[in-house]
Order: sequence, then structure tokens, then C-alpha cells
Amino acid sequence: MIPTEPAPRPVAAQASVRPPLPVKMVIAGGFGVGKTTAVGSISEIEPLTTEAAITEVAAGVDDLSHTPRKTTTTVAMDFGCITIDPTLKLYLFGTPGQERFGFMWDDLVEGALGGLVIVDTRRLDDCYAAVDYFEHKQIPFAVAVNAFDGRVEHTLEEVRWALDVNDRVPLVVFDARERGSVRDALLVVLEQALARTEG
Repeated sequence: MIPTEPAPRPVAAQASVRPPLPVKMVIAGGFGVGKTTAVGSISEIEPLTTEAAITEVAAGVDDLSHTPRKTTTTVAMDFGCITIDPTLKLYLFGTPGQERFGFMWDDLVEGALGGLVIVDTRRLDDCYAAVDYFEHKQIPFAVAVNAFDGRVEHTLEEVRWALDVNDRVPLVVFDARERGSVRDALLVVLEQALARTEG
């Protein structure tokens, strides 16, 4: 019996096996606002973290008054990923929160489509550096107010005023512990970034 060539797959079947488009997103914010938690909540792989124990010296520099149970801190980055749909996969890079690690930001942010700045309303001044950074680099971003203990200290209007962010920058309330909540916040960043590229 003469072997025959396998029939070519339909075009639709070929398209369905294409890998999703990789998109880089950065998750930023101050110390202890929930960046590592957010990456861990949403990532479909075991997240890569660079957590180090908070020493007595670091405790004297970093404000632990609102995060007394925090025993570790990110010293380089967090990394995770999530497939949004068959066509799109987000690669998430969480920045270290302390200003002394700010020299790493340029490398972490290079090639990013957008950023999510996480805010703890009990200490808004901790996120000024992240907001300023994205504005200066002209990278699309959204501000996500983390609802610690299920509540926030200020309204979104008050947060916008305090941060002095443009009306075009989306502000949302989310819970860094909840996968669906983190996904929704990242989709806001994605929409913001796509609107910028299309505009």
C-alpha cells in the first residue's frame, strides 16, 4: 500500500495552535502595598520571588507600622504570568518597593506595555515615586487602591486629588488577594495601553 501525505489542517486549526502574544506588565508601588501578593494571586505558574528577611536595620528604615506582620521584602523583583485568552499572555514583573532599590526599575520596566501602581490609602505618599516614574517615562498605567481588610481610607476622588494624576489615568479599588480582582485591574491597564497605541 502506497503511503499518502496527511491532509493539511484547515487554516482555522492552524491559527488555534499559535502561541499567545506575550505582553510585559509591571506591578509597582510602595513598600508593603501588596505587589508580591497580587503577582502570587494571579500567576498561573509558581511565582518567582526575591524575598529577603527584614532585618533590624531594614526595620529601622522601612515603615512597618501598617504592616506589623510583614517579615520579608522584595529585593529584586517578583515574576509571574497569566494567559488572558488564547491570543494574549501577560508576563508580570513586580518591582521592589523601597527607594533604595530604585536603580533596578529601568531594567524591569524596559519593554513594558503598561503598569499597575498599587496604593495603600493609609500611606499615599509611599506611591508618589511610582506614579512619577510612569508619568516621566510616559508609560500607560492605572492606579489600583488595595482594599486592606476589605476597606479603603479615602474615596477614589480623594486619591486622585492627593496623587495629582491626570483624569485619563484609571483608578480602581481591588483586593490583591483575589485572583479575579487582580485580573480585572490588569485588564484596565491593558485597555489603557491599547487606547494609547491606537490613539
